[in-house]
Amino acid sequence: MNRQVIIAGIALLAGGLFASCKDDEPEQSSAVQPAPGISEETYAGGLLGTTFNQSASAYEDPTPATEQAGMVNAFKYGEFFFEHTITQNNPPFNGLGPLYVRSSCESCHPGYGHGRRMNRYRADDWGNGYLLVVYNKTTNAYEASVAGMPQTKAVEPFKPSIDESMIDIQWLPYTDEWGNAFPDGETYDLIYPEVNIPEAAFYAPLTTDYANLGFRLETTIGIYGTGLLDAIDDDSLKAQYMKEEQDGYLQLNPAIWAGGNWASLYGNTNHPKRFTYALSRGPLQDAAGANAIWNITNVTRSDRRKHYLSLTPSIYATKASQDPDVQAKFYDLFPQWRVSGNVEQDIYNYLTCDTLPIEMSDKDYINFMVWHRGLAVPAARNMNDATVQRGKKLFSDLGCAYCHRPSWQTGEDRFTDPNEFFADADNRLPRYPHQKIWPYSDMVQHRLFMVNDIRTGWCRTTPLWGRGLAPICSGHNDRLHDCRARNVIEAIMWHGSQQSDARRTVEAFRQLPKADRDAVVKFIEAI
Repeated sequence: MNRQVIIAGIALLAGGLFASCKDDEPEQSSAVQPAPGISEETYAGGLLGTTFNQSASAYEDPTPATEQAGMVNAFKYGEFFFEHTITQNNPPFNGLGPLYVRSSCESCHPGYGHGRRMNRYRADDWGNGYLLVVYNKTTNAYEASVAGMPQTKAVEPFKPSIDESMIDIQWLPYTDEWGNAFPDGETYDLIYPEVNIPEAAFYAPLTTDYANLGFRLETTIGIYGTGLLDAIDDDSLKAQYMKEEQDGYLQLNPAIWAGGNWASLYGNTNHPKRFTYALSRGPLQDAAGANAIWNITNVTRSDRRKHYLSLTPSIYATKASQDPDVQAKFYDLFPQWRVSGNVEQDIYNYLTCDTLPIEMSDKDYINFMVWHRGLAVPAARNMNDATVQRGKKLFSDLGCAYCHRPSWQTGEDRFTDPNEFFADADNRLPRYPHQKIWPYSDMVQHRLFMVNDIRTGWCRTTPLWGRGLAPICSGHNDRLHDCRARNVIEAIMWHGSQQSDARRTVEAFRQLPKADRDAVVKFIEAI
């Protein structure tokens, strides 16, 4: 890892950087002070969560809170698991059985950021952050014979759930009602993906009539700063929903919020859902990263001693156990699973076993979560620039800041873990109490009504912080949930459907002179 960390304007407590494994809970909130002359918004991740690195490694830095708590070594060890290729028999980087989505985390989070737009679906293509979405078009439910994140890779002798060589992605041109042009004559291009997966590509029997299956793409998002988003108090999230409901401008997803209260919470917890486009995850300790190290690379750990196969695991297990090709090689490759002597039964038992050997130790998992919760947010840049400031004012005046809420105040950050692996206020992970952060998201789902839209149409407002560094950190500037927008202007104009929650904002944006439109773009790329 090439790290050129510039912690400008941040002073750590003496000795805090090298403190290690303290038994007492670290006092993190008083560790840093703002530098004179630097605006608070420059500290996008607050005083405890901001890095001033603006190089190609800007998304990779530990937060000041992580450094102050003496967790830098743990952070670096955890980072190994994000960057390293997972194989079958290379402890501690072993897993991948029997199916998987990617062989490393970084391959779909290029430069720790947002996945990039791809012209084909190949799991091994660097930067392919796409997760296939295979669902019932009538119910919007995922197809049960494949996983929520369908696996297109398998280890011998098993076969993938979907043959990726048959997946076809076409990028089609789209002309909006304004002819892809602003009133002053400046033009832009819009494209969107059409995905086709033939029935023959599916390995296990489908539970949905093939003619009723829909296919979409969802890409990965940047993972920096997720610990800070986790530190936003549950009550603050609730207040945001209540405000938007009372304002009455936009409909809220009735599956999440209805009648002045939560319609659903996360699992068996009292926590609201806050992570992923679909708001499918609650606390970070059971959110995307904690799950991905298990279900993307299929690495077992003490609280996940089973394979990630499909939404109904018995469907894939039955198909594979009866497959003559799998049967022919199973005992040669898995001699320890010759238990009954009935190869079909032994294969089925292996695939559905929930007491598999542990591949990722508890210590390694803790380090991984220190890294995941400890990633800093790049500081906002050029905030004193006159054009950036004009763009900021226009961003607010146009109404963009309603959904892309600029700032939040974190709470006590006494996080919980639905898996009970980490305890309340666990001092093994960095924490971010009482920080003013600037993610530019209301953390709520809205609808844009785009052609070939996201499954269900509801999509959480994506945080904008740090995205202006994507070209140098991740090698691209693709935006939106499926990377259909190749720059900021395209992303804005995809908000302009007649039914879109952002329709009036886009109409107003269109009427701006070019210099003002450019100022809005410059502001978005600065934060």
